[in-house]
This record gives sequence, structure tokens and C-alpha cells, in this order.
Amino acid sequence: MDDSASLRRADGPVTRGRLAEDLTTLGLTGGDVVMFHTRMSAIGYVAGGPQTVIDALDDVVGDRGTLMVTCGWNDAPPYGFTDWPQAWQDAVRAEHPAYDPELSEADHDVGRLPEALRRRPGAVRSRHPDASFAALGAAAPALMADHPWDHPHGPGSPLAKLVALGGRVLLLGAPLDTLTLLHHAEALAEAPGKRFVDYEQPIRVDGRRTWRRFRDIDSEHGAFDYSSVVSRGKDPFKAVVEDMLAAGIGRTGKVGAATSYLFEAVEVVGFGVTWIEERLGGTP
Repeated sequence: MDDSASLRRADGPVTRGRLAEDLTTLGLTGGDVVMFHTRMSAIGYVAGGPQTVIDALDDVVGDRGTLMVTCGWNDAPPYGFTDWPQAWQDAVRAEHPAYDPELSEADHDVGRLPEALRRRPGAVRSRHPDASFAALGAAAPALMADHPWDHPHGPGSPLAKLVALGGRVLLLGAPLDTLTLLHHAEALAEAPGKRFVDYEQPIRVDGRRTWRRFRDIDSEHGAFDYSSVVSRGKDPFKAVVEDMLAAGIGRTGKVGAATSYLFEAVEVVGFGVTWIEERLGGTP
């Protein structure tokens, strides 16, 4: 594999020690509870790949700290399988495996790091199949416990607990629109036209596979129609984060070759709720 372009972009290999130094300069520190989103290609050539990134993050936050990622479930049955021909539905209902926090792969669309972290010894994954998170470190059990079946981005969710614990969010070369914590802001915001989805997925209850119906904000297409307040083709989360940065919220720096951002979780949610309610008309 030719990694020459990545090496040049980062002015050499990005090692565990270099990552730890850059993360510390950005503001990450011992004892932090941090949810992170990563685009590996933006960092440059990372010697050792995802495991090196996790090691470096763990080096910085230390034994008292905690790392958290969003996982989802890569092989979940499609939301719309209930519209399939009845025989197809019956086959899925009869044999689709139940979600297993230890075995079910993280959604490939969220990158390589969530799957790498959830496989780590000592990592804890939440029980919700569609909106699962994983964490590693001192606060992992508390963050992941009792993930609400319904409204899994709202009160009582790992996102809500991240805020309550004074957590932080790191975009490590990841695009601004990947800031998942804004789904918690959407869940809390009171504005007209909030959109929800209902879907079914198989889980295990008392050791038996069972199908359960879930309800959540529409995190895939947007909990609100932002078309009147965001330019056509622009992701609304990107717009929120750009405004947040312009307001002086968050730290910016380079980690390897990647432009990266570090936010306080409570500030993200507060800004996001206000942004949504002010632009979309406040309490319905």
C-alpha cells in the first residue's frame, strides 16, 4: 500500500506519542469523559491504525477518563422491511438474529474506530440496538446503563449522561456534521413539526429473542425540516457547528494533519437547543 501522500500531508508518520501530544495541545486532559468522532484519512498515515488512535486517546484521559463512541448496528433489519411482501417479512421475523451488544458489529458508516473500541477488553456497549453507543474507561458502565428503549437520544440516554458528567466531544478530523450529540439537542428542543420514526428490531429479553417496537426522533432524515433556515444542500448540523464556532464555542487545532475540534458537551446541547428553537419558531 502506498501511503506516501498521507505521510507528506502529516509531515511524516503519525505515531501514538505524536497523537497524544497533539491531543493534549488541543485541550484534552486526564480524567476527561470524551465522545469522539474520527476520520482516519484526515489524520495522515497513522502507524498502527485505529488501535493507535484509541491508545493515544486513552493515554491522555488516563485511568480516570473515559472514551465513548456511537455504534448503531450494522446488520439491523431495514426500517422498511414491514413493507416487503409478507413471505419476506415472515422470513426475517423468523430468523433474523437478535441484537447482541458483544457480537453485533457497529455501523460501518460511522467509521473504523467505533468497532475497534467496542471490541476492546473492558469496553461496555449500551443495550439499544439501533442507537447503541460504546464506552471504555472509568465511567463506561454508568454511561451505558439502562439506555432507554424509546427516545434513545433523549433524557436518560448515554448522550444525556455525557452532558451530566461534564463530558466533552472531539471531532478528530471528522466533518462538522458528524457531531452526534446534536441529536440530543433535537430530542430536547421544543419546536413545531418534530419528526419521529417507529420501527421494529429483534432483541433478547430474559434470554429469548423477541421483536420490539421502538420510537425515536428521525435521526436519519432530520428531526425537523430545516429547509427554511439552512441553505439548500447544506447539512443542518454543519450549519449549527459553524455558528457555534463563530460564537467562540470550542477549541480548534491540528491532530496529525487533521483539523480537529474539542467541545464541552453542555455547551453543544445548550447552543443546539437554542439554535433550533429560535430558528424554527420555539415551543409549538
